[in-house]
Amino acid sequence: MATIKDIAKLAEVSPTTVSRVLNQDETMVVSQEIKMKIFRIAHELKYVSPRMRHLQEKEKMIVGVADWHIVRPDRLNVHLASLNCIAESLSPKVKIEFVRMEKETSGRYDGIIAFGIFTEEEMERLRLQSVAVIFINSNDKDYQYDSIVMDFDRGIIESMEYLVNKRQYRSAGYIGGLYENGEVRIGYRRLKCVKETFAQYGCLDERNIYVGELSKESGYALAKEAMVSGHLPEALILGSDEIAEGAIEAFQEAGLRTPKDLAIVIYEDIKTLESKWKDFTRVQMFPDIVWETAIKLLLEQIHQRRTDSMKIFLPAKLKLGDSA
Repeated sequence: MATIKDIAKLAEVSPTTVSRVLNQDETMVVSQEIKMKIFRIAHELKYVSPRMRHLQEKEKMIVGVADWHIVRPDRLNVHLASLNCIAESLSPKVKIEFVRMEKETSGRYDGIIAFGIFTEEEMERLRLQSVAVIFINSNDKDYQYDSIVMDFDRGIIESMEYLVNKRQYRSAGYIGGLYENGEVRIGYRRLKCVKETFAQYGCLDERNIYVGELSKESGYALAKEAMVSGHLPEALILGSDEIAEGAIEAFQEAGLRTPKDLAIVIYEDIKTLESKWKDFTRVQMFPDIVWETAIKLLLEQIHQRRTDSMKIFLPAKLKLGDSA
């Protein structure tokens, strides 16, 4: 088993420096480069800290959820309240409490589940707050941590395959929302995938791509704009639950029937918001499987002392309903 002295030798620092960095001593003055080097070497040597060993004996765990890259800070992550049943089934002897983290606020957590693409600075801040971190829908960087990757493209491809090839709709469009606040960018990856896939199926018409703010109000306004444009497509993909709520309200007010007048596919979020349109055709993210897998990975790190990083791929799938 690797020791602090082994890490210190490879990092070319003192054992005291290694100990203080790995124990997240906030009073320690050391460069970002040295910190990352120590963390990297500790991971490569499969070092298990005393704090990690102590977690195995705890009866309660606090798991932080870093979701600021996929959920606006002014929106509630409603799925957190329903995670207790999943956690209890996976770890009946240990009570797990889930806490939504704030981007600029530091805390101490037994584990962290982080959604989205993070900068190296954010990575460091998360690492200083927990000994076990799981990334979901992150980018292709090798973070040397466990990660779960959702296949966004698969959901869009299945939608277009169904709409164009099976249902033979002749035109398709997209109504979506974007949110950007500093380094937080939501909706851009999905929009890029939609345009690329529409082009592959010969359906890309920029006039039928409507993008605004990520909100119900924006979905409503964009749907109104599409209806008065004079070239409303036969099928629409709605890019999120919030957008769908506003857009469908506008279409229903106008008397449009689905799918007779307009086919609709909703691209769901990872169940951070409640959906009112459960009978609609939609792209599902299988949130319970995502959360269950993330919790399992955390427990393996903490209770089984697993130090090898894992990457797990989960597909987004089209679920047929009565709207397309």
